[in-house]
Amino acid sequence: MLRKASQKLQQIQQEQQASAATQAVIKNQAALTQDKNTPTYGPANGKVTVIEFFDYQCIYCSRLAPVMEQVIKENPQTRFAFKEWPIFGACCPSLTAAKTGLQIYQQKGAEAYLTYHNGIYATGHNEGKLTAADVQQQAKKVNFDAKKAPDVAAALESTNQLAQEIGLSGTPGVIVMPTTGATEATITVFPGLADKDSLDAAIKKAGGN
Repeated sequence: MLRKASQKLQQIQQEQQASAATQAVIKNQAALTQDKNTPTYGPANGKVTVIEFFDYQCIYCSRLAPVMEQVIKENPQTRFAFKEWPIFGACCPSLTAAKTGLQIYQQKGAEAYLTYHNGIYATGHNEGKLTAADVQQQAKKVNFDAKKAPDVAAALESTNQLAQEIGLSGTPGVIVMPTTGATEATITVFPGLADKDSLDAAIKKAGGN
């Protein structure tokens, strides 16, 4: 009986946390789907946006990366927003990789950004193994000019504040929602690793194909 009561309490707490996260998403719709400093891929008028908060050094983000790559390929009418959230900070070099990603997006555009993004994960270096040389190598592949790189500190801080407002406790964090007019019934929040079937279902729930 105690075990059942504990499980029931845990379920209630999880439901309350999910509801609070969903309400925070509704409150921050514009910041999640319309922020010009956030790298996006896919049609600007896509009805559904998939937002991922991630750190290149996070092993679970690394496991999610090939899944997201497949979801992107199979959903050409969906927008994808990449929230660089280097929770490992200056370590190994999460912050450098995140800054470079944002700078590449601003300098070279969406295709170059996605190439860099997937290239970093393709190194297989996470949990402290990513190096500055890895970042430079992937940036070089898209002809990134570091000398002309814009300052992206404000964008990174904005993402950090947004993640905290939504209640994300770590990476990855994935939100699937209508690009505009999201409601509690059309939003899905994954506070952690998500599988492809769950992401597909969330896109459909949000109004996608």
